[in-house]
Amino acid sequence: MQTHDLIEAWLEQLQASGYRITEPRRAIVELMATTTHALSPIEVYDSGRRDYPRLGLVTVYRTLERLEELGLVQRVHMPDGCHRYLRATQGHQHLLLCTRCGQVEMFAGDDLNALTERVEQSTGYRVKDHWLQLFGLCPRCNS
Repeated sequence: MQTHDLIEAWLEQLQASGYRITEPRRAIVELMATTTHALSPIEVYDSGRRDYPRLGLVTVYRTLERLEELGLVQRVHMPDGCHRYLRATQGHQHLLLCTRCGQVEMFAGDDLNALTERVEQSTGYRVKDHWLQLFGLCPRCNS
């Protein structure tokens, strides 16, 4: 799907969920649909205010929450205890995040069946799903 079509599809879903499409919300959607970085709500706010100075922080938080509820963005937890948002993965992929600049790479997961079977046997749980996040420095930050 082309970027413009992706943005329009997100806006349609947001509107269908009861949100009025305003220019500040459009700016948030455009940023989140196109970024390759995991962004904090404050980073989304700062970026959006460049084009829409009246953008409110509450609008950022509410829009990010609704986009997450719609499955369009996902929250990632960082080692510092804070969270960031990025475009949701398509299919079963895992995340590799740069702890310095927030760059995100998606990768197909290795077969984790042996691990989940061991966990199930040792705990009695039935594992339904998993989410793997790896943290490190991207090539640009590592040099």
